[in-house]
Amino acid sequence: MALDLLQVMTDQGTVDQKTEPSIPKEDLLKLYRVMVLNRQVDERMLTLQRQGRIGFYLQSIGEEAATVGSAYALRPEDWIFPCYREPGAAFYRGFPLLKFVCQLMGNAGDPVKGRQMPNHYVARDINYTSVSSPVGTQIPQAVGAAWAAKIKKDPIVVLVYFGEGATSEGDFHVGANFAGVFKTPAILFCRNNGYAISVPVTRQTASESVAIKAKAYGFPGVRVDGNDILAVIKATQQAVARARNGEGPTLIEAVTYRRGPHSSSDDPRMYRSEEEVERFARLDPINRFRRYLEERKLWDASQEQTLQEQTKEEILRTIQQAETFGQPPIDTLFEDVFMKLPAHLQEQKSYLQDYLSRHPRTPEGK
Repeated sequence: MALDLLQVMTDQGTVDQKTEPSIPKEDLLKLYRVMVLNRQVDERMLTLQRQGRIGFYLQSIGEEAATVGSAYALRPEDWIFPCYREPGAAFYRGFPLLKFVCQLMGNAGDPVKGRQMPNHYVARDINYTSVSSPVGTQIPQAVGAAWAAKIKKDPIVVLVYFGEGATSEGDFHVGANFAGVFKTPAILFCRNNGYAISVPVTRQTASESVAIKAKAYGFPGVRVDGNDILAVIKATQQAVARARNGEGPTLIEAVTYRRGPHSSSDDPRMYRSEEEVERFARLDPINRFRRYLEERKLWDASQEQTLQEQTKEEILRTIQQAETFGQPPIDTLFEDVFMKLPAHLQEQKSYLQDYLSRHPRTPEGK
């Protein structure tokens, strides 16, 4: 019952043309640019957190191929239920960098007005639901959305991301069982990055893989090299085709590696060696994809330097712009729940407005 690992590119970026998915040149270049943006954003945002300019951050360094590649295989009308390490999927769909940074700051430009902790962005216009902190809860939610789409005969696919640690939660098993029984058009996409915070995958499961767990629930499981963006695209496209044809869900296990800390609150030196990190750094998905593009004569050193510089400048400009926004207006404390504000909340709002008029805040917000 062992599952093979699907690969298209070698570590050097060469491919077997028999297994290579057909992807237009402009799409290949967009995929690469988004991966580079994702990487630079991660590096810069962790620096901002260390400087005290944002409160919290989660990186996805080393996992860019898994998220950007899988997002590419979807249509715009399909839904994404993210975990918290998929900004690349949001960026690929067109989520503005400014809104992303404003959400990290929780300022007036934040689409959710500071009500979610940093890294918990949401974008209704690109069918990208809110990140949720509780581990695995997004899985049954996504399967439920897929079930609703099937009932309504809405020809969409729902993709849900989670880490291998989430497969130890009951939500994973509930979602997988329901998806299998009702053949929902769902893709369960597991980023197996080796660690659930500090717990290695060997302490999460005795199964030989995550993907093989799908067998118990009656649908296919696929193991894919999560550092090979072409393999990720191919696996996800096949899963999407199955879902659209009414054949039900697929569990995809993208085998990758979390090169950074779990979050800005974590020190991975306490539970893994530098040698291990360096070993996986040599399998970097961005470098691998760049070598592939170079081999196809689609990319060169001059383009690389230009892209790196332009991306850095874009991020710095966006940060400067985001820091000009003030705090969300006080009125937003009472919005987005009721269509018509109830009397008791209207009373509280009026009291707060009166208090602030008599005790105005300083520019620092005090």
